[in-house]
Amino acid sequence: MDSSLLSSPFVLLLITVILIAILKIVTVLHYTYFYWKNKGLPCLQNSLSSIITDWKLFSAYTFVDYCQYVYYRFPDAKYVGTVDSSSPSVIVRDPELIKDIMVKDFEHFTDHRSFIDESVDPLFGKNTFALRGDRWRQMRNTLSPTFTASKMKFMFDLVSKCSQNFVTYLVDHPKFCHMIDMKDVFRRYANDVIATTAFGISVNSMKDRDNEFYIKGVEASKFASGLPAVIKMIFLKSYPRVAKLIGLTLFSSDMSKFFKSVVEETIRARKQHNFIRPDMIHLLIQAQDKESTSEYKMTLDDIVSQAFSFFFAGFDTTSNLLCFVVHELAVNQDIQNRLREEVQQHLAEGNGEISYESLLKMSYMDMVISETLRKHPPLVFLDRLCTKRYELPPSQPGCRNVIIEPDHIMLFPVYALHHDPKYFPNPDKFDPERFNEENKDNISPYTYLPFGQGPRKCIGNRFVLMEAKILIALLLQQFTLKTTEKTIEPIVYNKEFTLQPVGGFWINLEKRET
Repeated sequence: MDSSLLSSPFVLLLITVILIAILKIVTVLHYTYFYWKNKGLPCLQNSLSSIITDWKLFSAYTFVDYCQYVYYRFPDAKYVGTVDSSSPSVIVRDPELIKDIMVKDFEHFTDHRSFIDESVDPLFGKNTFALRGDRWRQMRNTLSPTFTASKMKFMFDLVSKCSQNFVTYLVDHPKFCHMIDMKDVFRRYANDVIATTAFGISVNSMKDRDNEFYIKGVEASKFASGLPAVIKMIFLKSYPRVAKLIGLTLFSSDMSKFFKSVVEETIRARKQHNFIRPDMIHLLIQAQDKESTSEYKMTLDDIVSQAFSFFFAGFDTTSNLLCFVVHELAVNQDIQNRLREEVQQHLAEGNGEISYESLLKMSYMDMVISETLRKHPPLVFLDRLCTKRYELPPSQPGCRNVIIEPDHIMLFPVYALHHDPKYFPNPDKFDPERFNEENKDNISPYTYLPFGQGPRKCIGNRFVLMEAKILIALLLQQFTLKTTEKTIEPIVYNKEFTLQPVGGFWINLEKRET
């Protein structure tokens, strides 16, 4: 190379920048992957070969396989060190330690890790799951009354009507039921329930198949599907200022405009006609109108974000739960028959109607739903973010205590805990008897975490369970659930972050004589 070229100030500056960048990358990699090793903690990425192995495992296998792999990598450790998006993280395996973090010492772990800055994407960034500190507490206190017994009883009637409309459509269209993809139809049911209970809008997505609420729900549920979406999430998390500058958001601007316009119209109509409906929107309107000394005044974006998060969570979480319940009932006919007997008993006592009170009395229904959530939990991992310095006990004999610093991430391998034979013998078997009155008290605390535990436990879990139970009861009254040639058993999961089966949920709904 020409020596005069090397002496060029521009080339020297470029070489300097490249060398600094390389040095920075090496420093970051060393800090990231050897952080826990330097603290004497067992860690997943403790050498270059293990880093390569972990990457191959994560990229080649499903999220469930990876969860199982990291859980059993150090079977005698209470927790192990790892990395999550270049941040030091801890995978917690010990139930007692999970209890300490989620409940006993909650003030040290009050938040979730953040994916999206609220200034970049208010639709996602302002929801209850993403909010932190005092803002989260304020919003949690505002929304909690939505799920009291009295409000649940009111919403029961709305949900029951959606369930009856849904089942009536299936009864009236027998050809449609011969071989049916339950994911699609249960999404439609969940869409109708959320539209009426959260937004006060009546929708029948089985009849009006292309209604905008349903289309937006399908679009929203794809936000983390595929490599481009994952890359977008990583970019939004790592470079929020650049994302804001170029107008990059997690959800499309059309979706944000749609939900904002729906909420604005709902608020305007209710105030104009002085219409009160005891639902989430009403509570949020009250919080917005209330004179408060809090520095956080409820804005329209706050209301839209909460309503959207309720819609988004209900759309996919409820439909997934229903799909797995129906699959297990179709595969296990003896369990289906027993559950139907319980439903028919309560129908007979209620003159053919299922009431809110009778639903609460269905003990075998509770057992079936609980076992479904154990075998197929909504999330593979749960998380907490350290907000205050915390000292962990030794991970295993011979190790020393470890200090967890603010912004370190705690990960809880829910799927692996639910499938650990030590806690749930023969874990791949669908056995509702695990949750009968005699056995459920023997389940080790904090090994069963479908909705989390402690103050950050899913706020809408009771609503999701009610929504699922009503529909299952009505389906069993009218249909026998059977497998088809497309039904895959045992289920094989794909590579998405939530549990989704390869090939879909295919079931035959055979009309019963009632």
